[in-house]
Amino acid sequence: MNTVPPLDLSQQYKLIQDEVSQAVQAVLASGRYIGGSIVEAFEQEFGQYIGAKETISCNSGTDALFLALRAFNIGPGDEVITTPFTFIATAEMISAVGATPVFVDINPQTFNLDLEQIPQAITARTKAIIPVHLFGQPVDMTRLMAIAQSYHLAVIEDCAQATGASWQGQKVGSIGHIGCFSFFPTKNLGACGDGGAVTTQDPALAQAMKIIKEHGQASRYSSETVGINSRLDALQAAILRIKLRYLDTWNQQRQTLARRYHQFLYPLSEIITPQEIACGQSVWNQYTIRVQSPSDAVSTLKPRDHLRNYLQEQGIGSMIYYPIPLHRQPVYQSLGYSAEQLPIVEAVCQEVLSLPLFPELSPDQQDQVIYAIKEGYSTV
Repeated sequence: MNTVPPLDLSQQYKLIQDEVSQAVQAVLASGRYIGGSIVEAFEQEFGQYIGAKETISCNSGTDALFLALRAFNIGPGDEVITTPFTFIATAEMISAVGATPVFVDINPQTFNLDLEQIPQAITARTKAIIPVHLFGQPVDMTRLMAIAQSYHLAVIEDCAQATGASWQGQKVGSIGHIGCFSFFPTKNLGACGDGGAVTTQDPALAQAMKIIKEHGQASRYSSETVGINSRLDALQAAILRIKLRYLDTWNQQRQTLARRYHQFLYPLSEIITPQEIACGQSVWNQYTIRVQSPSDAVSTLKPRDHLRNYLQEQGIGSMIYYPIPLHRQPVYQSLGYSAEQLPIVEAVCQEVLSLPLFPELSPDQQDQVIYAIKEGYSTV
């Protein structure tokens, strides 16, 4: 029985091993490991790819969110609207600057924010909206920007899982006021360690974030504000420059795999496949299905958990993103959200299962996954 992992980074490395080795050796020989021309070149190339006038690299996608919030002077007493269905870093950074996350339920097909519910969540304290382009699926940015403009709110795009995704032909991270990217190894554009970036069309916001990420220094040893130390090192920048050249090809391979999953899994009545919305192009950081219970279910386990166990028995890995919505996390239970307030995310967290998907996944491996799902679900 062949093992199919949910992700295999080693295969991608093998494809570019010689290029990476040469680039890393060049950085090591240069003696310039923090900042310098390699980092600057990556910032310029990444900004051109995204379509942003300004790009500032940083230590992680988490730091990118922090820098963006600080650039808008968001802090104690302020509220920021976001999704409860994402990694905790999104809400965590809202809390880190002293503001309060306000959770809005999600669309069950796209897993992204339900834009219909945003206006009713806006109060006099609302300062920004953070849409998360979850699993590589872009949010309807036309509508979101119209809502934000009506209420004079900042829009900070969380693009951690969506590098290369687009809305109406425009890359995410270039549409809102600030885009926040993660280069964590599992992302579509992943470093060999931590890394992140912020993008913006506004030079003033860019300057503010540059100062904050360098200990609040506008000039050396002269700090204008309380900042942080958040740098992308030259080794990671060198690797990312190489990977950026392959990104569109890798994303196209992800899209092909996603279409094939959809073709074979969509007919299964109790499997809900993820849907792209019109005008959006997903880059499928994850292919996440919802597994619901058939009328003749015999298992005492949740259907999702039963299927996941069966896949594991067949040597197929899968992941659950995310088992606990943010409003259920112990740190946010004091906000007082009930299941009735966020019913879609409550249900989705019991049903989602992310299948193996990475550019190097072979047709034979994908066939193994599809066959096992059909067989495994029949035994639920």
